[in-house]
Amino acid sequence: MNLDFKIVLLEPEIPGNTGSIGRTCVALGIELILIRPYGFDISEKAVRRAGLDYWKHLELKEYDNWEDFLNLEKPESLLLFDNFTNLEYDKAPYKKNSYLIFGSETKGFPKKLLEKYDTSIYKLPMYSKHIRSLNLSNAATAISYECLRQVKALS
Repeated sequence: MNLDFKIVLLEPEIPGNTGSIGRTCVALGIELILIRPYGFDISEKAVRRAGLDYWKHLELKEYDNWEDFLNLEKPESLLLFDNFTNLEYDKAPYKKNSYLIFGSETKGFPKKLLEKYDTSIYKLPMYSKHIRSLNLSNAATAISYECLRQVKALS
């Protein structure tokens, strides 16, 4: 199945999250895009040492910054995911060419991106007051499967 949607991590900081998201991408056959800087090393040696045996099957692209990503990918459908919005993830207009964008674990998105894409920001609902956020890899996986569900429904 050719899904054609992609996961994009903007300045990821935690290697375990990126590794888990990479596993989801391999499972779904979708591309992972990483935008620098990273908070870790993804050299072949580091990946091998981490035991990420599936990493060699990952379709991965890397960009030095947000502008390079936009200029080279030319995305038509950007969907950003953040806690600070009222729009829920299941209402996002997912389609085959969607780019599912996630900010860094501790900084989120730069303010200028949130302002520019304010009508394209969605969240996973949380009903407990005892946590402030979900783990990035859990959120990316849940959102990816919702995108998959909606893309398959359109086919």
